[in-house]
Amino acid sequence: MASLNTQSRKLARKQQIRPLAGSLLALAIGLGVATAHADDALPKLSTKTPLKVGFAQTESNNPWRLAETKSFKDIAAKCGWQVVMTDANGSNSKQVSDIQSMIAQHVDLLVFPPREEKPLAPIVLQAKKAGIPVILVDRDVDQSVAKAGRDYITFIGSDFIDQGHRAADWLVKATNGKAKIIELEGTTGASAANDRKKGFDEVIAKNPGMTIIASQSGDFARDKGRQVMETLLQAHPDVTAVYAHNDEMALGAIAAIKAAGKQPGKDIQIVTIDGTKGGLDAIAAGELGASVQSSPFFGPLACDVAQRFAKGEKIPTWVKVSDRFYDKSNVQQSMQYGY
Repeated sequence: MASLNTQSRKLARKQQIRPLAGSLLALAIGLGVATAHADDALPKLSTKTPLKVGFAQTESNNPWRLAETKSFKDIAAKCGWQVVMTDANGSNSKQVSDIQSMIAQHVDLLVFPPREEKPLAPIVLQAKKAGIPVILVDRDVDQSVAKAGRDYITFIGSDFIDQGHRAADWLVKATNGKAKIIELEGTTGASAANDRKKGFDEVIAKNPGMTIIASQSGDFARDKGRQVMETLLQAHPDVTAVYAHNDEMALGAIAAIKAAGKQPGKDIQIVTIDGTKGGLDAIAAGELGASVQSSPFFGPLACDVAQRFAKGEKIPTWVKVSDRFYDKSNVQQSMQYGY
């Protein structure tokens, strides 16, 4: 009987605890949701002038990056910005430390092209925690870590997948649907390289006469592109086409093709992305077949987005840049757009 009474008391206590536990759980969940919603709010941006803006460049070893940096220098005074600029010299870790330094300096706004998607995503969250809004240009970050519209204002950039599609479409037509292709990829882990490869490969896969016989990173650099092309030419002397993720690697490939005793534009068709002055000159010379423009002029766009955001306007999570296309049919009248 005593044992039965003890069991009854234990049961009663459990019944009292359950509602309390349920209430505490509901409260915790409620607080968690409230916190999550609060965290989802983007930091505000002041309308004051001058606005202290941090621009963390990835590297300055090619015309595209130099044009991008100049675009921000040129717009600074007109936009009312005091720009703090750094150069990561091709290092993810240095770009992260550069941005951390800007956060410590309490800049009002951060604008930067993430060198790679994954390593640079956490720094976006650090900036948000410090109350500093972020605009990403040219390249994006890993959306599973940091999300546009929630953790940073927006991504301003081209449709890299579409760029790959356009390059592949041109190559299919130029080779009558028959080619053995070497693909020179950009920086491993960069959103531009990932998407330019995806777009190009998707179109090539639909054309049975087109085969990618080798694909390797040239790190978006001319000399690295030349070195990689030299090696791949030796391994694949039957190559008939090259797709380079940027003009610099394409120009390096042209040098390697010439050194191998072949004629770029005749023995080997080449298509690329960027639209630099060097690329346009190579098209005019008949050595490069075509180049899909990828505009580096983000300064005015970033200024416009920042000013609208400061006024409370809703900014789309992707501000898409429209790009031109250059080949022998329009290159002479397009030289003004090279950089």
